[in-house]
Amino acid sequence: MPRRLYSCTPSRLNTWLDCRRRYRFTYLDRPQPAKGPAWAHNSVGASVHNALAGWWREPYERRTPLTAAILLTNGWITEGFRDGEQSAEWLGRARDLVSGYVATLDPSDDPVGVERTVATRTKVIAVSGRIDRLDRRGDELVVVDYKTGRRPLTQDDARSSLALAIYAIAASRMMRTPCYSVELHHLPTGEIVEWRHTDDSLRRHLTRAEEMAQEAADADERYRAVLSDVPAPRAGGSGTAGRTGTRAGQPQPQSPPQSAQGEPEGPAAGALQGATGGQATAVTAELDDLFAPNPGPICGWCDFRRHCPEGQAAAQERRPWDGLAD
Repeated sequence: MPRRLYSCTPSRLNTWLDCRRRYRFTYLDRPQPAKGPAWAHNSVGASVHNALAGWWREPYERRTPLTAAILLTNGWITEGFRDGEQSAEWLGRARDLVSGYVATLDPSDDPVGVERTVATRTKVIAVSGRIDRLDRRGDELVVVDYKTGRRPLTQDDARSSLALAIYAIAASRMMRTPCYSVELHHLPTGEIVEWRHTDDSLRRHLTRAEEMAQEAADADERYRAVLSDVPAPRAGGSGTAGRTGTRAGQPQPQSPPQSAQGEPEGPAAGALQGATGGQATAVTAELDDLFAPNPGPICGWCDFRRHCPEGQAAAQERRPWDGLAD
């Protein structure tokens, strides 16, 4: 029987590559473990992206720097900032970013797509994603990705981006138009970083995506198989759910924490409600091995840091506004 295609986005594949525990928490455990607070730099990025998308949807005569600033102000996201003063300061900075950026654009040069979802499939994966902007330059398409982070970008960022390569492949196939060029538009510096792929380089990215997808699909199947062996709680017991909540257990290898009634507590509670102490320990250990963490400095930025002892030990917790430029 043919294996089912692995449905994914580039973000899902990159999460698998970066940290398998975070992958599990993000895509498999249900209910999902509680995340930390929102990040201010993500609020800035989302606000800017939304304003630029809205700008292109305006009538031609309204595509002005002032309109971009108004759209940014009206859609400003306030989550993650230290206080109202910091939020207001960054609102002003972001207004300057979008108004300055659109001043460099030709408002009559309508993109092929804005926030356009593209998708493609192979014998292994069904992959989709959303492009910030898709331009037509001559007889070809160009993938444009907006960046608002504080770190300057290099050509290697564009060349090595799995997401941009997948977008180029999917856009080309969907619209039957060549697409080799990908661009990163860094609004803080005004710099445009471009990379032009070849058929071979795009093929290598797609092969890499398939290899990651096969690994992730095998792990997904094992995850479901492990949890399917956990019995539902006995009728009339104090547990309120059987396998309906697939929380996969605390990352640490020791036995899951127990309540006063001797039942699992914490992230393991949903999936392990009907398990005995020994079985719960075995399941937790297997999932910890299957979805091992990848501790490092980036753990300080992880949404699930509170659920990962290795991540807590690897990096200091970051404040929600620490990702903002000085």
